[in-house]
Amino acid sequence: MTDSIMSKAATMEIPINSNGDSRTLGEDDGLEQDLQQVMVSGPNLNETSIVSGGYGGTAEGIIPTSSIKGSSMHHSSSSSMMAEEAARGVAVEKFDMMKKWGLNTYKCTKQLISERFGRGSRTVDLELEAQIEVLRDTKRKYESVLRLARALTNHFYSMVQTQHALGDTFADLSQKSPELRDEFGYNAETQKLLYKNGETLLGAINFFVSSINTLVNKTMEDTLMTIKMYENARLEFDAYRADLEELNMGPRDAVTMARIEAAQQQYQIHKDKYERLRSDVTIKLKFLEENKVKVMHKQLLLFHNAISAYFAGNQQQLEQTLKQFNIKLKPPGADKPSWLEEQ
Repeated sequence: MTDSIMSKAATMEIPINSNGDSRTLGEDDGLEQDLQQVMVSGPNLNETSIVSGGYGGTAEGIIPTSSIKGSSMHHSSSSSMMAEEAARGVAVEKFDMMKKWGLNTYKCTKQLISERFGRGSRTVDLELEAQIEVLRDTKRKYESVLRLARALTNHFYSMVQTQHALGDTFADLSQKSPELRDEFGYNAETQKLLYKNGETLLGAINFFVSSINTLVNKTMEDTLMTIKMYENARLEFDAYRADLEELNMGPRDAVTMARIEAAQQQYQIHKDKYERLRSDVTIKLKFLEENKVKVMHKQLLLFHNAISAYFAGNQQQLEQTLKQFNIKLKPPGADKPSWLEEQ
């Protein structure tokens, strides 16, 4: 029963006039009446017959169900009717949702096209729009910083691993070349020290990259998602505002006044939604700016102190920088699984 209803609803055409109101060829409520007519056109249980005997039985074996008496048949009929009523309710609800979605989409598309071609007006908050544009520009620049910092991490990691391998090679040659033992020896110690300090600097850079990634791809992205919802609400608000203005310019008969009242209610609903989301965006932009300044102050100080200490060869200052920012390095081989885990 539900499939037949939905099939009927899916093939119905919903003409839409310039105001975005649905009308059938007959009257305003014709579409709902057609749907109700489809819903009540189901089979009549009282006219169902039960055939006794096998295939090809005679007419004498046909027993009308109306003659069957008993509480079990009455209970079965009531349950079937309740199931059909529930199915009809679900179908009507889905159809109403599709109808509202279609009307809303039409109005918003019409408003968007009008704005693009300069024929429609849009609500603009100049101060808020400027803040949103600054955020989008800031996010693009921070994404560039994040990309470059990751490239630096990869290149520096390769150099540190090369220094580690070079130090091991120098140490091995120091044992096998007695005449150059001292020369190979202090070069091996130098490379090992560079490797150790490089690992410490990598810990600081990785912490810097992780913090910037959280700021850009989580904090800023969350604010931009709210901004997107706000922009959609603004478009809906302007669409229903334009619809109400168009109706107010028309005749004032009884039918039009009813439509104006309905449009006024929709206008108020979308106006409240727009103002609520505008307030949310303003608050999130304020907190985002405060959080960005706090995070970047800490991360830029870390990055500067760690880089300066490393290239100055000040191992003590480099280690002190990591302690200052509570950065704990993983011990060598911490990422490798144990021999038991490999089994």
